[in-house]
Order: sequence, then C-alpha cells, then structure tokens
Amino acid sequence: MRTYGQRAGVYLLMLVIAQLPSMAQKKAVTNLNIVFIGNSITHGATLKEPEKEAPPARAAEWLQTQEGVRKVNFSNQGVSGYTTVDFLPATGKAFKKIAAAAEVYKAEKDALLVFSIDLGTNDSAVEGPNGAPVSPENYKKNLKAIIDQLLADFPDSRVVVHQPIWYSPNTYNGAIYLQRGLDRLQTYFPEINDLVKEYGRTKPGQVIVGDKQGFGYFKQHAAAELQAEEGWQGVFYLHPNKIGAESLGKLWGKGIYKLLK
Repeated sequence: MRTYGQRAGVYLLMLVIAQLPSMAQKKAVTNLNIVFIGNSITHGATLKEPEKEAPPARAAEWLQTQEGVRKVNFSNQGVSGYTTVDFLPATGKAFKKIAAAAEVYKAEKDALLVFSIDLGTNDSAVEGPNGAPVSPENYKKNLKAIIDQLLADFPDSRVVVHQPIWYSPNTYNGAIYLQRGLDRLQTYFPEINDLVKEYGRTKPGQVIVGDKQGFGYFKQHAAAELQAEEGWQGVFYLHPNKIGAESLGKLWGKGIYKLLK
C-alpha cells in the first residue's frame, strides 16, 4: 500500500503529464511577421495581381498551413530593378521603407519578426541596374551591411537569405544579363553561405540560408513556370509566372520555416 507521500507524488506526476500537450503547444505555436526584401521577382512583375500572387503572398499562404504557425503577416518590399546597392542603409534609398515596414510589427511582442532577402539577379547583370555588375566580394559586403543594420535596429529579429533563381542565358531586356550574368549570379551562392557561417559565430541562429533549390528548379521548369518575355536576343525567361510564383513562394516558405525547427 502506498503512503500518503507516494500517492501525492503519483498524483503530481499525472498532473504534469496531463499538462504536457498544452505546454508543448504553447511553445510550438508562433506568429510570424515577415518583411520581404528583393527585386522584381519578389515584387511580382508580370503577374496580374501581385499583391495576391507574388512569391511573398504565396509564401505566407504556405506558412499559414504549417504546424506551429498561428498567424502570418507580411510586407512585400520588392522593387523592380533594384540591387544590393540600392538597399544599402548608407544610401538612404530603399532601406528606410524596409525599416518603416518592420516598425509596424515591432510592437507585437508575441510574434517573430523575419526579414526574407532574395537579391542578386540585378547585381549579376553585365550592364543596366545600379552598381551592376557587382563582384562576388562586394555582393557579400553589401549583404552584410544590410543585415548588420537590420539586426542593429531590430535585435530580436531573424534574417533568411535565399539563393537567387535561374534566368535564361539570353536574358536581355532594358538591362544586359546574358551568359556572363548567369555565371556571375552563381558565384554569389558561396558568398551567401560564407556570410551566414560568419553570423553563426557572432549571432548564432539569427541569420540562416533559406531556399537553395530555386535555381535548379526554375532551370528545369523554365518553359512552364517562368514568363516568356520578348527581348533583344529573342524570348527570354526571368520572372515567375502565376504557377512559378506559387512554387517559389513555397520554396521561400520552407526556407523561412527552418527558423521554427
């Protein structure tokens, strides 16, 4: 026969076990506020309703269905033609709008503030966009300047950097990209990885690599999921169409979801 102390101990243990599911659920459920930083691909160029169809909107939709996510708010700060140079805090150009968008979410203490970055397509161009062509070293330097300021202004935030997606080697619209640009774009990938590793030593867990699959995915599915556009060297593929934007949004969503794991 158990003593009173033993019975009390068993009762207490059963009470704790009964509460574990609700305790785990409280820890797992997260509200997300996401500020998307990027170029025309982020903005949703060529889409009829970018506010609903662009990759940021699709990423938010996908995240909303995932376990552990309660509510997702987002701000699309993608600007057509912009490079990492345009987003540098020192220029006072696009960074102010990013900060203003994040300030709206800053007061929500029960939500995780995330900056989702997808830049590099315009940086890689041979000629046209501001600062292009941007060398791999300067691409990394620019990204670091942007991220450093974001973490200084919003110290509790997280940053997810996605690798840019593929574009056809004959891409030549108002700007010149071509094979040289495509080759340069791929030199940015190791720079992203190295930068994130550096943050891993100084700010563990705050900056991660998001999507790495987009480049290969859109190279394989270009005809079906990228918009066919007329250029100076024939039909080229650069911007996701409606189907492609949904696919890219899901890839970005998966990259952001890594933060919750």
